[in-house]
Amino acid sequence: MAHSVIQTRRFARQYKKLNDKIAKDVDGAVVIVSNTPSIGERKKGDLAALLVYKFKSNGQLYFLGYSLDDGLRLIYLEAIGSHENFYRDIKR
Repeated sequence: MAHSVIQTRRFARQYKKLNDKIAKDVDGAVVIVSNTPSIGERKKGDLAALLVYKFKSNGQLYFLGYSLDDGLRLIYLEAIGSHENFYRDIKR
């Protein structure tokens, strides 16, 4: 059974700025993450609660940052973006 997915405000703002092709690829990545939440790579240090799923869209690498609440079976979508400055921006 898939986890439920909740968007944070930051994710919703970033998603709204994406073009249609990339948004479609993000939707596919969200489906993959909701079916297998442990697929992402867990970060260390300041971002220890964050998991990141990497995927390509239009030949560019994109990151989908999310956190898990296994007790409630929820996935919180934290951020979406290209590799450039992704971790710096999410620390804010």
